[in-house]
Amino acid sequence: MFDRIVLAVDGSGPSERAEGVAAETAEKFGSDVTVVHVLEHELAWIGDLAIETPEEASQLSDEVVRRLKDRGVEARGEVRHAPVALVAREVLDVAKEADADLIVMGTRGLTDWKGLLLGSVAHKVLQHAACPVLLVR
Repeated sequence: MFDRIVLAVDGSGPSERAEGVAAETAEKFGSDVTVVHVLEHELAWIGDLAIETPEEASQLSDEVVRRLKDRGVEARGEVRHAPVALVAREVLDVAKEADADLIVMGTRGLTDWKGLLLGSVAHKVLQHAACPVLLVR
């Protein structure tokens, strides 16, 4: 049913819970998991301001991949770079490239109005994904 899962991670509590859900799903269906972390940066008049370093982004992705592999799940990691406003697009691009059957990601659970006003990444992925999306709080 779910041969290929994309797990979007950002190091938050909901993201960690999404990791567990993705692992359980992958174990159940024998799925391969692509772990994606988007290295966000702000475009400012003084130049690009990265929210974290490339090393921190790679470390996060690598740690999640290692934990999935420790559970016997076939996993690989990917770090993408994008301005804050385009993070959802990067997650969707990875899902398309991986021909994903499912996207799993955490959400802070903002109400629809707050999500629309703040431009929630999860909300954008949910609205534009070509496959099912599982949001974990």
